[in-house]
Amino acid sequence: MEELQGGREGQIFRSENKIYRPRSKWSETVHCLLSHIAESGFHAAPQPDGFDDKGNEILSYVDGEVFNDPLKGHIATTEALTSAAKLLRLFHDVSSSFLSKHSNESLEWMLPSREPIEVICHGDYAPYNVTLIGSETVGMIDFDTAHPAPRIWDIAYAVYCWAPFKTHEYDAMGDLQSQSVRAKQFCDAYGLPEKDRLVFVDAMMDRVQALVDHMYNEASQGNQAFIENIKDGHHLAYLADIQYLNSHKQYITDTLVGARA
Repeated sequence: MEELQGGREGQIFRSENKIYRPRSKWSETVHCLLSHIAESGFHAAPQPDGFDDKGNEILSYVDGEVFNDPLKGHIATTEALTSAAKLLRLFHDVSSSFLSKHSNESLEWMLPSREPIEVICHGDYAPYNVTLIGSETVGMIDFDTAHPAPRIWDIAYAVYCWAPFKTHEYDAMGDLQSQSVRAKQFCDAYGLPEKDRLVFVDAMMDRVQALVDHMYNEASQGNQAFIENIKDGHHLAYLADIQYLNSHKQYITDTLVGARA
């Protein structure tokens, strides 16, 4: 088997066209979601193939090139950005029927549901969780963080990562103007209405704060990975980004609604 690089070193492997990943409490729910969207005609995500006797889930391999931070090369292009936004819109549209189909079931997700529930959010639609062919985003991977929530909740985190509105020197790209333009390009490609753009910066700040809260909650329950993340100060970068967004809220909003040339 070939070990795949990513957030969980030594735990994700590929054998031919199959991916083996550690099974989690929410894996069955995610497999149900992936089966549903595939049956509905969305083929840009992994398809589930059950579980093995070693505690792994089995998924189909999604073709394309995978990137990581910082954004360089094809992943940093406008084409990758806008095609990613269009793909997210397609996923959201297809996922809404999953909600109605399973409305009377108690499903387990990693992250809590958030009202008003409109779609299934990917939950971590960052550049490292898509695949590219050339500069076109063609695949979505790692649905562990999927959960029911409003569309804007997912788009907010996606734009935060794709613009990116990040201040750490390793993750930063461009300046406020270029970041705000990229944010507008993502929202335009997705088809986000103006009413959501007017509150979009608040949504981004809320979403990043929720990530920080999640880190603290997991660490308090003994999750060693999050304990180490907090010890290393990873949360401080997110808090700095929230402050950055708040400081430039009006400029970003004006750009999103087209009030700036």
